[in-house]
Formats: sequence, C-alpha cells, structure tokens
Amino acid sequence: MRLLRRFPERPRALLGSETGNAALEFLTAGLILLVPTVYLVIALASIQGAQLAAAGAARQAARVYVQAASDEDASGEASSAVAFALADFGLAPDAASVAVRCEPHPDVCLTRRGTVTVTVRVNAALPLVPDVLDLRRDATVAVQATSTQRVSRLWSGR
Repeated sequence: MRLLRRFPERPRALLGSETGNAALEFLTAGLILLVPTVYLVIALASIQGAQLAAAGAARQAARVYVQAASDEDASGEASSAVAFALADFGLAPDAASVAVRCEPHPDVCLTRRGTVTVTVRVNAALPLVPDVLDLRRDATVAVQATSTQRVSRLWSGR
C-alpha cells in the first residue's frame, strides 16, 4: 500500500485511457495471424491435390501399360490414363510430364516378367498469384510420383 501512495495519480492520467482498445487490438492481431494461416492452408491443399493427382496418374498409367497388347498401344493408353487421372483433380493434361522406364530391356517394355516404371511430374500452381510479369509460371511447386508394375509372366502380346 505504501508504494501506491508514494506515486501520485497524475502520471497515470498522462498515460491516457485504454478503454475500448482491446477489441481493436484483438481484430488487428487476429487478421495479421489469420490471413497468412488461411493462405498456407489453401496453398498446401493445392500442393496435396497435385500430389494425389500425380500418384493416381502414375499408378493408372503403369497398370494400363503392362496390360496393353503392344508397346505402341501401351504408350497411347498410358497417355489417356494420365490425362483422365489429372482431369479428376482439375489439372490440364499438358501440366504433367510423363517418363516411362523399362527393365530389363529399355527398348522393349512389354517382355515377360519385365518391369515398367512410370514417373509423372506435375507443377502445382500456388493460389492467388497474379498474372503480372509472368509470376504464375514461376510460382509453382513441382511434385512427382512413381509407380512400378510387373508385366505378367503369361503375357503373350495378344
């Protein structure tokens, strides 16, 4: 009690009243923290969607490839499978690059007990990036998925 009596009331009056400022401070701090958090969630959802699209496209392309009658048919069917899988996630087919690797013979994919590895790479665009100065092209995150399937030991080339 003695300390409170030692200081006069006047310096407190010089500091000013703080009534009504809590709501304004709460809104300001809330917006400063909320807007980046919401953008982060939206950006991560976009990247996750692209990752799921790439994984689904790679898996379906590899499955279709090993079940085709010939290498020529397999290539076309795999391209169609990738386009279909990407369309499910709202991505354009030209947004992905597809690479096919075959073992044990790189030049002939469909051999009995051979493996076909399909790699799909997709660039996930970050949301709310303006088209000014071609920023949309550079504001992407590359995601990649790989799937390997084995050609059946009973494959006959129908």
